[in-house]
Amino acid sequence: MPPTIREWMPEDHLANFISETIDALDLSPILDDYDNSAGGQASFHPVMMTKLLVYAYCVGIMSSRKIELNTYEVVPFRMLSVDQHPDHTTISDFRKRHLTAFGSIFLMILQMAQKVGLVKLGHVALDGTKIKANASKHKAMSYDHMPKKVRQLRDEIKQLLDEAEAIDQAEDKCHGKGKRGDELPTELRFRKQRLQRILEAKKVLEAEARAEALLEAQAKGKSANVSRVRPKPNAQFNFTDSDSRIMKDGATQAYVQAFNGQLAVDAESQIIVAAAVTQEQNDKEQVEPMVELIKANLGELPKVMTMDNGYYSDENVKYLEGKGIDGYIATGRVKHGEAIPKAPRGRIPKGLTTKERMTRKLRTIRGRAIYAKRKEIAEPVIGQIKQVRGFRQFLLRRLKKVPREFDLVCLTHNLLKIFRYSWKPAMA
Repeated sequence: MPPTIREWMPEDHLANFISETIDALDLSPILDDYDNSAGGQASFHPVMMTKLLVYAYCVGIMSSRKIELNTYEVVPFRMLSVDQHPDHTTISDFRKRHLTAFGSIFLMILQMAQKVGLVKLGHVALDGTKIKANASKHKAMSYDHMPKKVRQLRDEIKQLLDEAEAIDQAEDKCHGKGKRGDELPTELRFRKQRLQRILEAKKVLEAEARAEALLEAQAKGKSANVSRVRPKPNAQFNFTDSDSRIMKDGATQAYVQAFNGQLAVDAESQIIVAAAVTQEQNDKEQVEPMVELIKANLGELPKVMTMDNGYYSDENVKYLEGKGIDGYIATGRVKHGEAIPKAPRGRIPKGLTTKERMTRKLRTIRGRAIYAKRKEIAEPVIGQIKQVRGFRQFLLRRLKKVPREFDLVCLTHNLLKIFRYSWKPAMA
């Protein structure tokens, strides 16, 4: 047997690359958390835990229980864990504790990719994908249904109280005061808790509707009395993850409890240059935030950007123009088998609307060639994340946590791209 586990694997193995890359990064966002913690030193070294978690996500293993099992059974995991075996609770707690740090590591890996020439920002494609929340859509309730459920629960509570009172009176006659049945209070307590949660959910939806109406009025420069504003009847609240929403999955056409993951992908090597998670099913509002995120991450803007028709609005076209970005946003869907109009020639006619100008731009020979590349850039990345690595559902809940988990998924995607480029990190 070799004297070290590392010798069991070829030198160019992904696990060795991950280990060397993590060693070359500034992990102070993670390490400082232990130095400043009143809880003392970590039971397992944070660098080892980071390597283990990053490698697991690279190979499509997100379950903390499976990661724990693999530290016993799979050589790369055993090597990265230095033949230690953190249990699944420790792994899960480490992931939750350092969520913010994964955003920093994503940025380090992205800037690393930029330095080695894998990011050019010549052409960036923006796309969205629905990722299931760690919650069932059957745990959601619409605003319209809440009053009915409240009345039902109040009726059931009253009935249970009446039954309890009747039983108490009957038992008092038989046994004297001070004795009652114990099965009813449990049912009563469950219904009271359920009633309280529904009333709280109702208040949350009402507060969100008022806040949205106020923002809309302010955007129009108007004052508004929002005290009487009510949510739409079909507004949903999920009792497992109240930040998730019921969304239509474009791939399956099914309605799922989900978040909307946004990906900006560079054409050079399919590196993700910006990633975000939103509650909004519609992509129209994501153009400006994603462009600004690219600028924040890399210090410059793309020269060309392409997007599907879900992102189209006149405002988005004008925003891209104002930023000096050559934007190509589809203005509608082309049905399968539908004849493609001939490329326009000559000068642009006067009097065209913003949408008509974009439609014409997309039909030019150059426009068609550029927009056709969109499917080669962002869509394969979504397939690699969901189909190849199996990331179809968040493990964490709430909007404070799921974007950071998405950062972990995206940074490992970028690491895999760098690894396949055969680049090796310079050791500090």
